[in-house]
Amino acid sequence: MSLKETIDADIKKAMLAKDKLRLTTLRSIKSQILLAETAEGQHGAALTSDAEMKLLTKQAKQRREAAQTYNEQFRSDLEEVELNELAIIEEYLPKQLSEAELVEKLVHIIQRVGATGPSDLGKVMGVAARELAGLADGRLISQTVSNLLNNTNF
Repeated sequence: MSLKETIDADIKKAMLAKDKLRLTTLRSIKSQILLAETAEGQHGAALTSDAEMKLLTKQAKQRREAAQTYNEQFRSDLEEVELNELAIIEEYLPKQLSEAELVEKLVHIIQRVGATGPSDLGKVMGVAARELAGLADGRLISQTVSNLLNNTNF
């Protein structure tokens, strides 16, 4: 079952349960899927699973950043809404890697590409971003790679 079909089924469940937050969040995701499917060059074709994961990851990132902004502005009411929407979106994303799992995978990638220091950040990030897409936040990947390359005793 594609993400779009799963979202459609979950929208119906949310309507029956009268869960407004879930319904609003799922409709937002469906809207983004429909926009992506009708984008120029797409010709109404269904999205690939990679494109679906990128779309969900983008939605999660937007909610995370909005929650952080609301937190900085002491708007806990709006922050809570964003965090609740984020939790719903994360139900459809693959399980995120723990910090230890992320470090382990990044060390393996660093060794595989032959990176030796901070100057190889771009080379490592290209491979890491591709292989770990949807499994960890891009900012966290970048920060961890940078730390690992600056401390070459891995």
